[in-house]
Amino acid sequence: MGVRTTDGIVKLLGLCLLAGVLLAGMMFPFVGGLGVMSNQASATVDNTSTDLANVPPPLVTTVTDAKGKSIATLYQQYRIPTASDQISDAMKWALISIEDKRFNEHNGVDWKGTVRAAISNTQGGDTQGASTLTQQYVKNYLINVVYWNDNNPKHLIGRQKAQEQTIARKLKEARIAVQLETKMSKKEILTGYLNIVEFSRRIFGVGAAARAYFGVSAKQLDAGQGALLAGMVNNPTALDPWNNPEEAKDRRNVVLDQMVGNNKLSEEDAEKIKEEPLGVLPGGPRKPPANCVGAGPDHGFFCQYVEDYLLRAGMDENDLYTGGYTIRTTLDREANKLAKDSAEFQVPKTEPNVANTLSLVKPGKKRHKVVALAANKDYGPDKSKGQTVYALPSDVKNLGGGGSTFKIFTAAAAMQEGVTGIHDKISAPNFHISPVFISGSPQEACPNTEQYCVQNYPGSSFGSSITLQDALAKSPNTAFVILEEKAGMGPVVKMAEKLGLRRSMAANGKGLSPDPKAEDNLLSSTQSEIYGPNGLWPGSGSFTLGPAAVSGLELANVAATIMSGGMWCPPSPIAEVTDRNGNSVKIQEEPCERVIPKGLADTLAVGLSKDHTGGTATGAASQVGWDRPMIGKTGTAQNAQASTFVGATPQLAGAAMVFRPDSPIGSLCYAGPGNVRACDLGTGNMQGARTPAATWFDAMIKIHENLPKKDMPKPDPRYTRMNGDN
Repeated sequence: MGVRTTDGIVKLLGLCLLAGVLLAGMMFPFVGGLGVMSNQASATVDNTSTDLANVPPPLVTTVTDAKGKSIATLYQQYRIPTASDQISDAMKWALISIEDKRFNEHNGVDWKGTVRAAISNTQGGDTQGASTLTQQYVKNYLINVVYWNDNNPKHLIGRQKAQEQTIARKLKEARIAVQLETKMSKKEILTGYLNIVEFSRRIFGVGAAARAYFGVSAKQLDAGQGALLAGMVNNPTALDPWNNPEEAKDRRNVVLDQMVGNNKLSEEDAEKIKEEPLGVLPGGPRKPPANCVGAGPDHGFFCQYVEDYLLRAGMDENDLYTGGYTIRTTLDREANKLAKDSAEFQVPKTEPNVANTLSLVKPGKKRHKVVALAANKDYGPDKSKGQTVYALPSDVKNLGGGGSTFKIFTAAAAMQEGVTGIHDKISAPNFHISPVFISGSPQEACPNTEQYCVQNYPGSSFGSSITLQDALAKSPNTAFVILEEKAGMGPVVKMAEKLGLRRSMAANGKGLSPDPKAEDNLLSSTQSEIYGPNGLWPGSGSFTLGPAAVSGLELANVAATIMSGGMWCPPSPIAEVTDRNGNSVKIQEEPCERVIPKGLADTLAVGLSKDHTGGTATGAASQVGWDRPMIGKTGTAQNAQASTFVGATPQLAGAAMVFRPDSPIGSLCYAGPGNVRACDLGTGNMQGARTPAATWFDAMIKIHENLPKKDMPKPDPRYTRMNGDN
């Protein structure tokens, strides 16, 4: 027997087997899983049908401001859900004409075409599909909905199986299609298909495609537009009208001819449309950015914090970008604009390696709402245009430190530990060599000792002693190092955590999660461990002078905690989250907690109430005519690497910080508003009373313009005098 004869017999046997398999498939609606289909195969079909019913398509998540106005969209697939009556008849008939003329006649499978295609494929001919729209709906749903995630290995395998050119896959797809037509009407299937099919460039569904391609709704699509989109589903990338206009036009014209043959378009109209251009929007599809860049230069930092906050609260990132949520935030657009205008007025956005940020939080005993997160930099990917996607206001990005704003924690701890009250006098010598803290090496100011040596700002004089309230306003360094010695580093560092520096103190010295494998303590340990009572860092007494990496938002929340009577709440950007069906979604936020007694908080607020009237921030306050009660504290990091101002009224708390975001080692030089630059280490003259205080007061006086003046809380006598160093 010859080889040719043997091959013929094998093919004949294969075709006979195939005929039996297809016959079983055709009989499926009547005999279920009998015949050649095993129970396992039937279970697979049932599971897939369940996926089609229970796995919703990826939708766009919308982020809004406090009033519900959209600021950004987050998505993996740009899709606008569209009902049947929101899609033009021209679009529907274009798709049916080119993909499945007998769509309204079959029961989900065109068996004649399936047999023909299967025989052709088995005989080694050209691969043929013969899939109905119902079968295509099944396939596209599996690819674009059930197994959409390219980063998930299980999804990749699922997509591969959904696209296999095998008889088994075709038969399974056919059986699911038949099942689907028993559960869904033709109108529902057609609408479902038009909502999940891809039109290239992450555009899915006809609603999004109509907007992106032509700037119209799906209801407004005419025959030419519908023909172009219907033709694309065959191969969206190859028929992209911007990259391949001639191929797209040829395919559109084929669809028009099919519409004529299907009696859904006159030949005269078809020929007229063929002469017209494609009509797509110039320059590419019009669709919103897929992430927080879409929030623009003003609101991008706030959007980024919303995303980070939700992920830390336990929301899955894929779910956030595909769930179709509406996230109403606490963003006050006007306050955010004023904050950004002020930050950018002080430091131009294109100034290299200088970030100026302002974070605003509302005090409250039940919630601390984040109102604004602004920076001189624009939010975006183009560094040459003064853009960045680093979360400058909210993340632990100021590696230069908060400077003397950390004296707030020392004062609070000293009051808590019974060391001193706000009206007690404390020692404030010009120099102080600590008997407690070790620097680890001789210092310029005290060359003959390795003990930690500290001095006050050159030219300042406070006498031998000063009240704690005046010390908070005038900021002598020695006074607060001495208070640290008496209160202990444990209570001081713990106070920083309690009042609000949660993520800051949990980060390492570079503002990142500690790396336990790193040999350097700055990298392997948290800042609480570095500066805490175990003293991992030589000279941990410097903590009160603010060398630790810090988040501007968390520092603003410290002020909010004080003005809330000692109630800490997470700085929340979330007002409400609803799902795709409009149902409220519970976010797992940290609960508010009392971290210090109300009397201590109120008295600390009074202690911080003189910085703008007789302290370091007096000049900045008088420059704008500030006349409201408030708390405030300036801070300048060592060598002017960074500077800070933190303050609050009873209605609003905020922290302004200027620092070096790209190369933190160095100084900042100040020559007036709009003239701030990064300069060599040790040559800087930046102070918290300059750029940060000016940024804070310029924005806050405008934000408070229509708000009533409110008095400061009354001090608790238990914390005003404790017989300290009088």
